[in-house]
Amino acid sequence: MGVTIHDVARAAGVSVASASRALSGRRKVTPEIAERVSRAAAELGYQPNAVAKALRDRTTGTIGMIVPGIGNPFFTTIVEAVEHQLQETGRDLLLCASQYRPDVEARRLETLLARRVDGLIISPCDIEASVPAVLNAARRVPLVQVDRYIEGGGADWVGVDDDSALAQAVEHVAAGGARVVTFVGSRLMNSSARSRLSGFERAAARAGVNATAPLLGEFTLEWGIEAGRLLLDGDTMPDAVVCGNDEIAVGLVRALRTGGVRVPDDVSVVGFDDVGHAAMCDPPLTTVRQPVEEMAAEAVRLLGQVRVSDPRPAQRVAIAPRLVVRETSRPVAAGGANGMGKGRGTA
Repeated sequence: MGVTIHDVARAAGVSVASASRALSGRRKVTPEIAERVSRAAAELGYQPNAVAKALRDRTTGTIGMIVPGIGNPFFTTIVEAVEHQLQETGRDLLLCASQYRPDVEARRLETLLARRVDGLIISPCDIEASVPAVLNAARRVPLVQVDRYIEGGGADWVGVDDDSALAQAVEHVAAGGARVVTFVGSRLMNSSARSRLSGFERAAARAGVNATAPLLGEFTLEWGIEAGRLLLDGDTMPDAVVCGNDEIAVGLVRALRTGGVRVPDDVSVVGFDDVGHAAMCDPPLTTVRQPVEEMAAEAVRLLGQVRVSDPRPAQRVAIAPRLVVRETSRPVAAGGANGMGKGRGTA
């Protein structure tokens, strides 16, 4: 049998009530008693009963998090950042993956709610199909959406400013001489896919470049390779390709180079995220960096403010991204009508 509060009280020479007050910190005891109880607990190796504490405080010290999949480097990074933020406040993270399926996502939400998590952080996998389960969960515990969100709001959201991100990407390739630009992203099943495509279209119109028909598949390396092959099989090659994430961009670069296209001399490529192997791509990938640590800190902060049944409107926090110029894009044109120089960007 493990060490109990009675053992600690006996070793410290105080009552069980005094030992409990000293260890919980909820009610004051004298400095002498606090020191004696703390020393006795340390010497005996006493561990508080987490279940009893949870029942008493009506909290579990745990936060549930659901992401579409942990194979995507971006979600791995945001999970680690959220876990770090929670550790700073003494809370633990329970992680689930929805496998990009709304039915699985709904089951994962129920599982976490059954474990009585104190709150939820979720990146919904489907902008429409995820709505019922997410709103149901938000009526039961504090909930914050991160990166992706459901249609119609209904819960606080923290993510990147996609309009700013795509504006930086398009303006960069246009300054490098691109006049025909293609967007390669994901099918429009989630908010990230939709907002990045619409952000690209608005940015292309402002920059005065010719935006070709977008290629939409999945946020995966495999789709990037397939999209690159589709471009190679087409009648003409764009001057630049802006991608919905780095996985797509890395696959696209690989396919183009295998097909004999020089990157960035023939085609500039820009990714989105700056996580995983963006800097190790050959050549290193120009990309838009998501401020993951800031997003995680803001998500945890908002979670502490959310109250179930709070009538206040849901908050939306869009954090500014930053373009990281490496070697898959041409630098600003130094002259000439089309600016098709062969120099490379700087890290």
